Amino acid sequence: MSGQTKQLAIRIAEAFFKKESATAPDVSVSPILGKGFVNEVWIAETSGRRIVIRMNTEDSRASDIYLKETWCMEQARLAGIPGPEVLELGRCDEIPYMIQSFENGVNGLDHSADPALLWSVIGQYAARLHRIPVRGYGENLSDPQRGTFFSPPHPGSDGSWNGYLRYNIESLNDEDRLLELGVITSAQSRQARELFESLAGQEWHFGLNHGDLSLKNILVSDVPGTTSPHIVLIDWGSAEVGPVPHVDLMQLMLIQMIEGRPGDDEISAFLKGYGLPVSVLEETKKLFVLRSFDKLRWAIDCSPGDVAQFADIAGRAFAQVK
Repeated sequence: MSGQTKQLAIRIAEAFFKKESATAPDVSVSPILGKGFVNEVWIAETSGRRIVIRMNTEDSRASDIYLKETWCMEQARLAGIPGPEVLELGRCDEIPYMIQSFENGVNGLDHSADPALLWSVIGQYAARLHRIPVRGYGENLSDPQRGTFFSPPHPGSDGSWNGYLRYNIESLNDEDRLLELGVITSAQSRQARELFESLAGQEWHFGLNHGDLSLKNILVSDVPGTTSPHIVLIDWGSAEVGPVPHVDLMQLMLIQMIEGRPGDDEISAFLKGYGLPVSVLEETKKLFVLRSFDKLRWAIDCSPGDVAQFADIAGRAFAQVK
């Protein structure tokens, strides 16, 4: 984090606190390091009050993402999922920022509680989250009043769920780059096509997914007199509307594949907390193949430096359903 963004955080905090005081506030800021990759996050404090400032200097869509996060956090709190309150959205020197209430707690990666216990609570939260009324499909919030989401169209897909399926089915042809990369053979391409066709013939329930359920995205604080900690869910930037509970479960599978955690026992705790049978994982693995193939195709077109990693993920995802 640069000195320039620190000064920006100070200016944002001073302007915010000044609205509550007749005198110019004495503000101190400190960074939160190591848990996120998209936003720069600062804690600002004056006269015993703390706020959290998040800034994004890289993504041109940051303002829209912050609006989506605000909507998601409001809906989540109404559904009984604890989370920070958004106090202000704005721009400073053309840099989008979000001010949130400060929430006490230790990051879930650093807390001493049994991870299975934490994952059980996350599962309970996911069950509530997936019942929040939404419309549409995709990662962009287009109408906060109606809770409508959309997915931007691209060559080969109109942005709809059916378009997404059809694009990935029709991409399985003799000129497919996945064959050239060695992700699948011609015979496996035909198997994948049959798999995706079967997914296209199923009915799916669409709901709001957090998109990045993980221990790094919770804050945990102990509650005196009880063994059940208080858990706050944070960071809604990856939220999307898609098949539930599968989108969030696919993210758990992805993290496990890349990082080795959560372990099988932790995923079982998540399912138990949610109230899901273990059998749901088999259906999710099929959708995971679809998602991993689609992400690889995106990398081929838009992010060549990620192709090798995405190809490895796609191959391993396909191997799980053979």
